[in-house]
Amino acid sequence: MPPSRNNIASIVTLIVDYDAGNLASVKRACQQVGLAAEFCADPDRLRHAERVIFPGVGAAGSAMVSVKERGLDEALREVISNGCPVLGICLGMQISLDHSEENDTSTLGLIEGNVTRFRMDRPDLKVPHMGWNEVTVRQHHPVLAGIVPGDEFYFVHGYYPTPKDQSAVLATTNYEGDFACAIGKASYVGTQFHPEKSGRVGLRLLSNFAKWDGQC
Repeated sequence: MPPSRNNIASIVTLIVDYDAGNLASVKRACQQVGLAAEFCADPDRLRHAERVIFPGVGAAGSAMVSVKERGLDEALREVISNGCPVLGICLGMQISLDHSEENDTSTLGLIEGNVTRFRMDRPDLKVPHMGWNEVTVRQHHPVLAGIVPGDEFYFVHGYYPTPKDQSAVLATTNYEGDFACAIGKASYVGTQFHPEKSGRVGLRLLSNFAKWDGQC
């Protein structure tokens, strides 16, 4: 059963620490929705997690080196296979796919697909894509509950996910064209945007994740 509003704080969410940036702001946002959170770089502890956030800001190549050196790659695969709710954010979401064009990097393969670089031919659109953009929910998911047309989230990225199976696309946004900005499979969901930097709507998403039991 998913945790109730009264016992969310009794479940410690582990924030994966693999030397990627932005961990502290994710922890603060968790605390704002009443979710106890701790940093974790220990794969054995991660394997016993009840809830995991896999965030990050940085480059795919160095991130994968750190994840593999710490043994966090296999631990993440195990917790997801066991049905533990996992939220990937930005780089943490990107390296959940098979491959990233950033430094031609093989990634975790949690969801089939690739990470593609923006190729802009309009001078008014810059790379990286940075700022607030509207997110359009394409299919129901408990983590996206209450996200309505007009809601905007904060983005900072030069690459975006292209899942092989379109059923993995939960939401899109538009930057020259539509691209997937939220993806999911089983007990894993990932966002290209930063909920921890997205004010009220970002906290709503994190609150949804806090109550999600990993079922869709």
